[in-house]
Amino acid sequence: MRAITYDRFGGSDVLALSDLPTPKVGPDSVLVRVRASSVNPVDWKVREGYLAEVLDTVFPVVPGWDVAGVVEQVGLDTPEFQVGDEVFGYVRKDAVGGEVAGGTLAEFVSAPVRTLAHKPSAWTFEEAAAVPLAGLTAYQTIRRAGVTSDQTVLVHAAAGGVGSFAVQIARTLGARVIGTASESNHDYLKSLGAEPITYGEGLAERVRELEPAGVDVVLDYVGGDALDSVPDVLRDGGTVASITDARARDEFGGHYVWVRPDSTDLAELARLGEAGRLTPEIAEVFELADAVNAHERSQSGHVRGKVVVRV
Repeated sequence: MRAITYDRFGGSDVLALSDLPTPKVGPDSVLVRVRASSVNPVDWKVREGYLAEVLDTVFPVVPGWDVAGVVEQVGLDTPEFQVGDEVFGYVRKDAVGGEVAGGTLAEFVSAPVRTLAHKPSAWTFEEAAAVPLAGLTAYQTIRRAGVTSDQTVLVHAAAGGVGSFAVQIARTLGARVIGTASESNHDYLKSLGAEPITYGEGLAERVRELEPAGVDVVLDYVGGDALDSVPDVLRDGGTVASITDARARDEFGGHYVWVRPDSTDLAELARLGEAGRLTPEIAEVFELADAVNAHERSQSGHVRGKVVVRV
């Protein structure tokens, strides 16, 4: 099979289109013929070695954790799926690389059933591939923060891959959403049901103009200065959740979240998608052979929505 690989940590120049054996299928896994994948910031961070102390790495590595495709073969005990099923998932395993931990920038991937759900018919394969990691991240941070219908939620990086899902999910719960983004993305946030504000100096004042008592929940998907404003924008008794900065937990008593594969959570995202309440935003679609440019596009940091790779 064709796959994107790298055999050492480094920049996008270490990526290459290679021929690899089709992966074996474990008893609780299925073989997915990949139709689309997507690139997340964590992919290039793993490629550059930033997570080497957290995740075991065995070269060569096939990058990518998001997948949308069709079940080609089932394992010995996988009653959840049948050959021909259209699926999507967050195929993160316990290690990166090696024979048993192939990624999703490939023609086939062996995926444990715990990482997959049935793809909703409302989404194309490209749209479905844009959802798993980012959508689960948004869903799980919102759940950990305990967002409810009577709350006001501040979403940092609200137009990004994770933030745009968080806005939509929080709105489905009935929450009021304020979202930080550049002015060029304000109309987009309004279309999702959020009240947009610009980030940067004076952020706390802009938040207080909209919500004088302070917001109930801060969802941080960018890190850095975003958390510095928490004491000035969060009401007493409010909650903060971050995917980038442990200060959310250690200093503010909130939550520091690392997304987990979860088939039940994926099924809930699929339900929202089928109902037309969760719509992926795709920034650009690349072909598999052009994955280098897909990584570079993601790494540029100026992406609204998701970078997708068609296989």
